[in-house]
Parts: sequence; C-alpha cells; structure tokens
Amino acid sequence: MTDRSPDGADFFRGRLVMAPMATGGNLPYRRLCREFGADLTCSEMVMADKLAAGGRGELPLLRHHESETTFGVQLCGKSPEVVAEAAGRAVELGARFIDLNFGCPIDLVVRRGAGAALLKRPQKLAKVVEAVRARIAVPLSVKLRSGYEEGKINVLETARAAVDGGADALMIHGRTREQRYRRAADWDIIARVAAAVAVPVIGNGDLLTPWDAQARRAGSGVASLLVARGALIKPWIFQEIKEGRAILPSIAERWALLRRYYDYATEHFGDDPKGQTRVQRFFLWHLGFWLRYRPYTEADYLAAAPEPLIQTRAPAVVGTGDEVLLASAAPDDHEQIWRRVLDRDYPTV
Repeated sequence: MTDRSPDGADFFRGRLVMAPMATGGNLPYRRLCREFGADLTCSEMVMADKLAAGGRGELPLLRHHESETTFGVQLCGKSPEVVAEAAGRAVELGARFIDLNFGCPIDLVVRRGAGAALLKRPQKLAKVVEAVRARIAVPLSVKLRSGYEEGKINVLETARAAVDGGADALMIHGRTREQRYRRAADWDIIARVAAAVAVPVIGNGDLLTPWDAQARRAGSGVASLLVARGALIKPWIFQEIKEGRAILPSIAERWALLRRYYDYATEHFGDDPKGQTRVQRFFLWHLGFWLRYRPYTEADYLAAAPEPLIQTRAPAVVGTGDEVLLASAAPDDHEQIWRRVLDRDYPTV
C-alpha cells in the first residue's frame, strides 16, 4: 500500500465540496459558491496529457481567485507517468489538492481510454493513482462512479484499488457511466463504500436542499458531501446545508446575485468587447440552471420522497412579473434578463 499525504484524510473530512464541473465550474462562479460556504473548490476537468506536455491551453483552467485557499485541480488521463507529471505541474501552479477523475462519461474521453473507461480496469486505475501519489505531497482524491454500466457495479473493487494506490479520499457518484443523470443516485452504494474503506468518502448525487444533505449524511456514513447541479441552481446551497435551513431569497436578492456574478465575471474576463462576449456566454449558460430554482420547503421535500426533488420536474411558476421571468427558459427572456442586469434595471428592495 502506498504512503499517503500526512494530512490528506483530515483535509477531506467534514467538508462541503463544490464539484468540478465543465463550464459551470468557472472561476467567477466558484468565487460565488466560496462566499456561500463551499469549503473546497476545484478546477474544471484538465486533460493530463495536454498539461504535462507544457502547452498553455489548459493553464486558464488552473487559475483561481485568492479566496479559493483550498483550491484543487482535477486531472483526467490514462498514462500513469503522464498524469503524475501533470499533477506535479498543477501543484507547482498552486493546487492545494489533486482530484483524479475516473468518472467522466463523455464519449470522446472514454474512447481515449480515460475517465470512466478506467472503471473497467481497476488495476490500471490503481497504477495511475500510485504514480500520482509518488509525485505529489498534497492531498489526493479520486472520483469514481458506481460502475461503467448496469449490471456491472464494481465500485467496491475500484475504491479499494484507488485506496491501495494511495488516495487520501474517494468522491463517489452513485450512478454508472451508462446512467448519466437519468436515475436518482444510489446512496446505498455510496454507504457500502464508506463502510468498506479506511479513507474519507465524499458522497455525490442529487443534493438540492438541506434536508437532502441531512438524510444522506445520516444514512450513508460519508465524511463529506460533494454538490454539483444543486450548486448551479442555487449557489447558496452551501449556506443552507451548513445552517440546516432553507434560504428563500427575495426577488430583489436574486437580481442582486445575478449582478454579483456579472461583476465577478467581468473582473475575471474583462470589460472590453471580447471579455463581455465571454461574460454574456457564461451568464446565459448559467441562466439555464438558475431558472430551475424554486422556494422548496421541507414539506415539498417530504412529499417528493423517496424521489429527490432535483430529479422531479420543477413546478411551473404562475403569475406575472419578475418571478415568472426568472423561471423562464425562453431565449428572448434570457436576453431581457441579461440586458436588465447590465442596466441595473431591477428592484433593489
């Protein structure tokens, strides 16, 4: 068994982690989630071969805000030597921890033998982890899914392989690669992993409310929680979980939050035409998740059980005015929201 980072396990215990997410895990949005209580933030997925080769194309993904004092870099690759080299470079560039992604379901990544493809090769997965562990001294986590496909749930095998390779913690997504997001995450599987390994397990899947978090913590024995889509729908979910209560922002507060993201994105990407084009692209992308926010109560949570609220169709918002506008999926309405945020044309009380 490979030696681990001296403080690695403790680093991952009792944490609320903002999941690494393509596009949604951009620096300005991570900054927002950090303000609401995300303990750990992480880069979008970085392809190890590109980073190890010394190219500059991946470097923007490694940038982080000064508030991200526990920022990590997520790497994806299949060659032990290449992933280890990329991990070393990421640490040199400021990564406080490294996360290895063996759960990415994207076809292009899987066809290259990386991401979820390594769920079918536990021994190869272990060699990648072992090489990275030998290269870096910072905490190391490994992201796994329950398996590659239905009927072949092998997460206990891959979890043990990752631990034997030197992982300090496991981030377990309770779905197979094949399932994507079509079914609710299986937290019974996550619980079995937590009971089977000696390192902290960080549970991931369908966390949208503080009641989800309370139930999953109590029922699974995980050391920490990883929040993905829930954080994209409402970045204040981290504060909700920490305080154990629903936070129901007013319409004015929601508009102010949109403006805050715009300001952070402008600071990051720039206020010149090129920068503003990027800000608009990210802002409109985020609206596709923000529109799913609903002021759910504990009664709503109990009524939906055992189905997670995030897996149910959000009820229509009835009426007129800004509440309906902010829940709209219409592109014209999104353009209107963008323009109103630019012009500060929204209620402030």
